[in-house]
Amino acid sequence: MKKLNKISIPVMTLAMSFGIMSVGHAQTIEQLPSKNLQIEVAATEKVISKNDVIKKFKELFPNKFDYLTVNDFYMSTSHYYPDKEIIRYDLSFSKLVQGKYVNGSATFSGDNLELESFYFDPISKKDALFPAKITKAEAQKVAQDFIKTFSNGKKYQLDTSNNDYYFYYSNQLLTEPIQYYFSFVPTENNIEIDNQQMIVVVLGNGEIVQFYNYAAGKGKATFEKAENLVKEKDVLSKIKENMNLQLQYQVSYDFRTDKRDVNLVYTPVTQFSEINAVTGQWYTNNGFTDTLPENKKIEKLVQEPLKPRQEDITVEDAKAIANKLLAIDSDKVKLRFDSIEENEDENGREIISLHYSYEYKNGGYGTMIELDKQTGEIIQYHNLKDEVLSELGEGTSSDKKLTSSEALSKAMDYVKEWLPSTLHNYIKPIAEPYTDEERGTYEFTFPRIVNGIVVSGNEISVGINFNGELKNIYVNALEIDEWPTTDGILSKQEAEKIFNESLNLKLRYIKENISDTNEHYSLVYHPVYSEKSAVAIDAKSGDWTSLYGGKEYPIVSHSTAEEELNYLIQNNILEVEDSNFNADISVSRGEALKILIKSISYFYEGDTPQQEESHQSFEDIGPDNPYYSLVESAVSMGILDTNSSEFIANKDISREELAVWYVRALGLEQAAKHSELYNLSAIKDAKDVSYKGYVALANALEVLPAEKGLFKPKKSVTYAELAISTIQLAHKIYENDTYRY
Repeated sequence: MKKLNKISIPVMTLAMSFGIMSVGHAQTIEQLPSKNLQIEVAATEKVISKNDVIKKFKELFPNKFDYLTVNDFYMSTSHYYPDKEIIRYDLSFSKLVQGKYVNGSATFSGDNLELESFYFDPISKKDALFPAKITKAEAQKVAQDFIKTFSNGKKYQLDTSNNDYYFYYSNQLLTEPIQYYFSFVPTENNIEIDNQQMIVVVLGNGEIVQFYNYAAGKGKATFEKAENLVKEKDVLSKIKENMNLQLQYQVSYDFRTDKRDVNLVYTPVTQFSEINAVTGQWYTNNGFTDTLPENKKIEKLVQEPLKPRQEDITVEDAKAIANKLLAIDSDKVKLRFDSIEENEDENGREIISLHYSYEYKNGGYGTMIELDKQTGEIIQYHNLKDEVLSELGEGTSSDKKLTSSEALSKAMDYVKEWLPSTLHNYIKPIAEPYTDEERGTYEFTFPRIVNGIVVSGNEISVGINFNGELKNIYVNALEIDEWPTTDGILSKQEAEKIFNESLNLKLRYIKENISDTNEHYSLVYHPVYSEKSAVAIDAKSGDWTSLYGGKEYPIVSHSTAEEELNYLIQNNILEVEDSNFNADISVSRGEALKILIKSISYFYEGDTPQQEESHQSFEDIGPDNPYYSLVESAVSMGILDTNSSEFIANKDISREELAVWYVRALGLEQAAKHSELYNLSAIKDAKDVSYKGYVALANALEVLPAEKGLFKPKKSVTYAELAISTIQLAHKIYENDTYRY
């Protein structure tokens, strides 16, 4: 179990975002009382009033928000990256309707008030719970009709490769509405335009609740003509000649269970991503080039382990280290540590997290820095000084811009200074750095290596400002108990054959420099190796695999509960081996509890309520038991009591006992305890009922109803019955606003 010791420090009242690349900016926004507020930013720009923005909003959603008046809306304006010259109008509303608050917001950009984002939290989402009012196909039609509102002559097509990407970090709760996510990309001459998309989120009841336009605010674009293109066969030959397959370890981590899987894969490690369809030039991290950079050889940063930077640091040591990194050269800024935490990461490593802010007049920036307690070395750090000084008009500048090789030398110096003890596990970059002209940084990746094999996704990421200052460091490495051997894997030649036979090309438009104000798009051939865009094959089986690919779930059949069972399976609530699963067998108490808890609460195996490690509610369910976390969570939620000394996880659960759990989950135990209040005359086998109040409530609320007058309290529950009843329970929890979990 993870320990958490928190040292309290008053938190300043400004918006803060925590995370290496999560940077928050806060400014005080005063409420604007005027019904007809006008925003005038320059003599050459239009004057936009609050009424203008509200009118545009209601035009986009006809008849939907007629109950909102001008006074229900609040508006502010903003400028932010990447289009700082464009004014954005942020509209928000909140109103009490039918006893509940309705909230929403929308952002419009430019003089034409183009919708950039939209969020809406409707009063009721009951019809969006499973089984949803509309299907995914019907929701797609809703999304497509909505997209037409913003087409402005452009054509958009559904991006099938991205539609499942925006799903939940964990399983979808049965108490939450179904949401369908759709991504649309614009096209020119029926060719997709990269780095532009519209995302629409449709509730299961048909309401649009989220919209993001990542193409908003763009100027008039020009496109390379699709004429006199390089022949596809020549491009295919060119790619095959420069495939450069590499054997790598691919690590996947399921944070719900803390399980780590590692496989050997073959994947291309090339210095290009596309080829220009007109000129035949390579497209690399630094733009188009006639000459492809050479593939780098594997070269360790250091051959032997170096001494840790500072062993066994204290909180005060951590603050001293942070102060050295975070010192800023401005008398207008105050560095403030908002909180400091000591805890363990996913590898069981003790870390010290320092949440800090740069505070200045009317605003501030904040994030955090993480240090390894054992070595005093950086785990993650992001330099906010440029953002702060830029906001104050004191931006740093340098007459000399470092070259890529000079920046690499700086990056190597920094990693040796700030994380020396792990460097023997990493190699020099095998890919060219990404150059971010907008932010003025070079981004380097130092891959991790185990047994002489690169570990995909495990690396040290380092950002270096053009002036040589450290911009960020992030160390990503999962500890694995046993690494697979290369015994029995495919040869590199066999792997190359699979890639060559599968290789196809896709035409698309890309912008060479994203930050460039010149909106010109080049036509490129993009290599595609598989239907699901996977770019790696399992080194043993030769099957396509992806670290971020969607999981394949078995489909089961059943006469009465097929839809319910498959919904639970596809949401990681019910885990089955294959489609031959028999849902008519009895379910054990342990498995029933797992399905119940995962249906109504976000539960991650390995997590337990914050308590002493020695705590154990039942004699037979200790910390080493696979049901330990579930059981302790259920106890803390009030679903299980501790009147018995044992839980007996492998015993079949009866209908009566399940009724007790359900009533407790609904928060009705105090009512159920008064058995004298209930009459079970409608239940023919009432004489067999031991928990009268619980059964009466479960039956009356129809979460576990009697059938033909028989409740069958002692009968074992099957998986099919459990699937149907948990969904009925979830609806009651939603209706009763029992969001205790």
